[in-house]
Amino acid sequence: MMPNTPRHFLVDTDLAPAEQAEVLDLAEIMKQRRYDFQPLAGPQTGIVMFDKTSTRTRVSFAAGLTELGGSPLVINPGESQMGHKESIYDSAKVFERMVSVVIWRTYAHAGIQELADNSAIPVINALTDDYHPCQVLADLQTIREAKGTTQGLAMTYLGDAANNMANSYLLGGATAGMHVRIAGPEGFLPDDAVVATATRRAEMTGGSILVTTNAADALADADVVVTDTWISMGQEDETEMRLELFKEYSVDADAMAQAAGDAIFLHCLPAYRGYEVSPEVIDGPQSRVFDEAENRLHAQKALIAWLLYASGLAEIPADLSLPHAMASRTKAQ
Repeated sequence: MMPNTPRHFLVDTDLAPAEQAEVLDLAEIMKQRRYDFQPLAGPQTGIVMFDKTSTRTRVSFAAGLTELGGSPLVINPGESQMGHKESIYDSAKVFERMVSVVIWRTYAHAGIQELADNSAIPVINALTDDYHPCQVLADLQTIREAKGTTQGLAMTYLGDAANNMANSYLLGGATAGMHVRIAGPEGFLPDDAVVATATRRAEMTGGSILVTTNAADALADADVVVTDTWISMGQEDETEMRLELFKEYSVDADAMAQAAGDAIFLHCLPAYRGYEVSPEVIDGPQSRVFDEAENRLHAQKALIAWLLYASGLAEIPADLSLPHAMASRTKAQ
């Protein structure tokens, strides 16, 4: 029987702090026992829809669904009628009768919110214009591996601070109890509403939020330094302006020298060496970008399984202790 309240993951704060920690614990277990968990045995089908091009998101979700015992159905741009010939509502009602989970990489966040609002199966945000929460789960897993914890660590993001990555670092980092520092130029800072939400979450977890135009203030003794491309899809006509505007926020050796001596560097990729990050940093000993890329697979597998468990759509294995997933499941049923 389908639950009345399926769990979705559209925004980083859709997971409470304890739930996020449980997903990350599960990701660690799944990385060690890669093929042991089969909540999609059957195989059940998971839809992975792309309105934007992708490499890591496509590979990690397709491989992850397969490793969970399921079968990925990848729908590329222009291959679905949803949103133009067929309403999102009607599509949601069709999907929930045929598949077990829907993963969508799209543009406007309102679309995936409408899909989730009308879906009896979990819906996962694989990237929208506003948020990229699955990437941040992978980053948090990588930080845990390098540092042993996320609680109380300082994470600094430099560059275009008005984009989906900055938003998710604020919300996901605060949920993980981190001191999140965001630095970018005037006019390219996070929306006030996102900052306010992140601040409230940080007050719950012992973290903190700093938004500034001063890169040095953000970098001082940081444990983790993060950046993202300065030129996202659809911004190519702004390239010259952006390269000039963001140059003082480039992560090079001088920037890393201002962070803690054992700081690690993260980048969600694709990266443009010589712009947002220098080759000596991204290819150097402090870089964890390929661990981070691999962890997209493990964190997303854990997320999918956790949402299925919490929604009452899969049985929690007897050897797993997932009290928060069980509590959510009990509430939904």
